[in-house]
Amino acid sequence: MLLNVQHLTTRFHTRAGVVHAVEDVSFSLDAGETLGIVGESGSGKSVTCYSLMRLLRMPPAQFESGLAFFEGIDLLQCSEKDMRRIRGKRISMIFQDPMTSLNPYLCIGDQVAEPLVIHEALSTKQAYSRAIEELERVGIPDPANRARSYPHEFSGGMRQRVMIAMALVAHPQILIADEPTTALDVTVQKQVLDLIKQRQKELGTAVILITHDLGLVAQYADRINVMYAGSIVESAPAHEIFRRPLHAYTRALLHSIPAMQPKGTPLNTIPGLPPNLLSPPVGCSFRHRNTLGNSALCLVDRIPEMVEMFPGHFVRNCPGCLAHSQL
Repeated sequence: MLLNVQHLTTRFHTRAGVVHAVEDVSFSLDAGETLGIVGESGSGKSVTCYSLMRLLRMPPAQFESGLAFFEGIDLLQCSEKDMRRIRGKRISMIFQDPMTSLNPYLCIGDQVAEPLVIHEALSTKQAYSRAIEELERVGIPDPANRARSYPHEFSGGMRQRVMIAMALVAHPQILIADEPTTALDVTVQKQVLDLIKQRQKELGTAVILITHDLGLVAQYADRINVMYAGSIVESAPAHEIFRRPLHAYTRALLHSIPAMQPKGTPLNTIPGLPPNLLSPPVGCSFRHRNTLGNSALCLVDRIPEMVEMFPGHFVRNCPGCLAHSQL
């Protein structure tokens, strides 16, 4: 086991109150595995991974509880000096928006080379040479010349390839891809994801793929965690999630995929909005939006526990969310 996260709880202490962003999240990741984390915006997907990378401003963020063991090191408790040795070298991240993640004042080659200078103590010339090789591997045409270009001279798809090159140039053991295809067209989206998959096979890197698109993780993930209101509500192998979804929220997400619906029919949506995490509901957090189960049976006095319903298939044990409506 490469990464083992146990009961991670991250909250933001703001003037308006305490935001319960991530509550009691547990999962594991093996070498070479692709873990998909899916859910609506605000479900806690990115904050979970930012917590592991220690990229949250503290305060207002605070780790209330939990452990995150990476090869015997607790990422939540280790020193910032130790974390800097891990971040960017052994665990790397591709962010949602490459235009805001890349430095507009530095040329592409310098930015891709920087992790090698910092983590492998290579000379500037050696690191730059390796950067050009990595740019070529991720499909940047004429990499020796394009390495001297600036981010604004690249298209969105090319900038995302540069981000992949930056993340993989130091050969990390874990790659976190935070919605890496946001704002890209479908063709470029597939190219980017296929590229991540190809480099993963070459390097043996484990991947955490954060997205709101269940259809996307169906093609690339080995295992899927479905998050809602800061918690994992269902976790199972990818094929199992699509063959036998148990939680009402998972079924609602699948029901909302346009490709799953007959042509010409109105799109299915999940009614209402996620709960306000400043004052999270007591009991089942999906109760007020549950239309595919039986909301009358949802727990109102305690948070449903995660239970293993089938081998490797875990779900929040809420009677109302595990029920099936007769509609």
